Amino acid sequence: MTTAAVPPQPPRYPLHLDSNSDPVASRWLWLVKWLLAIPHYIVLAFLWLAFAILSIVAFFAILFTGRYPRAIFDFNVGVLRWSWRVAYYAYGALATDRYPPFTLSEVADYPTHLEVDYPEHLSRGLVLIKWWLLAIPHYLVIGILVGGGSWVVQEGNWQYVNRTGLVGLLVFIAAVVLAVTGTYPRPLYDLLLGLNRWMLRVAAYVALMTDQYPPFRLDMGPHEPDYALVMRSAEPQSLPPAPGAGPAPMVGPAPMAGPAPMGGQAPVVGPAPVVGPAPAPGGAPAGPAPAPRSGWTPGRTIAVVAGVLVGLFALGGIASGGALLVADRGLRDDGFVSTPAQTWRSGGYAVVLGDVLLEAPGADQSVPQRFFGDVRVQVAPTSPDVPVFVGIARVADVEAYLSDVARTVPGEGAQGPRGAQDIAGGSPAVPPTDLDIWAAQASGTGTQSATWAPQGGRWAAVVMNADGSRGVSGAVELGARLPWLGAAGIAMFTIGILFLAGGVTLVAVGVARASQRAS
Repeated sequence: MTTAAVPPQPPRYPLHLDSNSDPVASRWLWLVKWLLAIPHYIVLAFLWLAFAILSIVAFFAILFTGRYPRAIFDFNVGVLRWSWRVAYYAYGALATDRYPPFTLSEVADYPTHLEVDYPEHLSRGLVLIKWWLLAIPHYLVIGILVGGGSWVVQEGNWQYVNRTGLVGLLVFIAAVVLAVTGTYPRPLYDLLLGLNRWMLRVAAYVALMTDQYPPFRLDMGPHEPDYALVMRSAEPQSLPPAPGAGPAPMVGPAPMAGPAPMGGQAPVVGPAPVVGPAPAPGGAPAGPAPAPRSGWTPGRTIAVVAGVLVGLFALGGIASGGALLVADRGLRDDGFVSTPAQTWRSGGYAVVLGDVLLEAPGADQSVPQRFFGDVRVQVAPTSPDVPVFVGIARVADVEAYLSDVARTVPGEGAQGPRGAQDIAGGSPAVPPTDLDIWAAQASGTGTQSATWAPQGGRWAAVVMNADGSRGVSGAVELGARLPWLGAAGIAMFTIGILFLAGGVTLVAVGVARASQRAS
């Protein structure tokens, strides 16, 4: 006798999201949940920083050992759990008014729960590609579910456009219906749970917590299907009786055979003895072993987050110190650290390079000199045969000389020649070389450099043709000696290394302590 084949069922995913069967939410509290959830958003911002750094550590651990460090796994699962509780309370589902707890651990009586099965082994090769290449199809789907912004070209200009995702739209509809009727639409609730379950499965996959690819399906509703149970219930429990064989006998507990009685009588048959747990030392029966608790106490969590923040600050210091050292050792030209050359052009008679205020507190006019060292303005004329003039003078003197002269000046808020403004006027009364207003000047054919010891006050640099004729064009570089650059680079680099060591120590101690899982 043949039986119908049971169709294969999809396996249960290692991430399990389970919630109350029905949402419980008030009509109007959702209007202020964005405000009530701010403390959680602040804490989660720091936790996700730690999540990212610890995921990088886990990446290398999996790459070299094939195992996800258990303490880091528990921390990252806790961050996902915390984030999901906040989303369930706030604008990921609006399904409860019970305020989320501030903990990474599971809370048995909270309306929603998230668990991820710990993998005993992970593929060392798959870890290289699953979080970016293999997950691309899911990233496209999640982009639709969550929404976000993008840069688009509209009328020739780049503009940022914000788009609301499907989840946000469904939550808004649920909120409106809730406000009007006082009832949360159950179909929307089931759909939102399915969409969030999809996104969290992808999050666990790209966070390297499992090698099982997220399914492209919506397991809607608060309880995900237990496919193993579905398969067991679909299997035939017994074969049908043969024709004419009568009803199948009842199956009871296994008989217990006692000793054979005297006289050859049938043995006494009784019920099978009840088998309980093995007795513990002292005679009491042993119960089931409790599940190990996470070792992530608030103190250890704070230590890891603080270590990550200190480490990021240290990396910034190391990068800044390294940049200063590179500039000091490799970017000097004749002792000056210069900006990239920028070509200035003017159809008038002069190019005025800015209005720079140099602070010199009190009567000590040497402060700018000690900070900047010598300052150099270097000009390479576009036409090497045309004599060029470059000079540095006080702004008041420059304005008096060029007040009625056609000239080009930097645009308001603009950097460099882009956005420069042309000011109408006539020709200068005298060539620039005939004036004595310049604190530093140079003129002639070819590249010219004016070197100046800076002082307090408002100063400007001027580029003209040496004879004061119309049409000025040349590449301009601004440079300074910056005598403190090398020492500052060494100091910042050293301090960054020390802070990095402290941050790594905090993270290592927190993870090591959390690894001591209590039973």
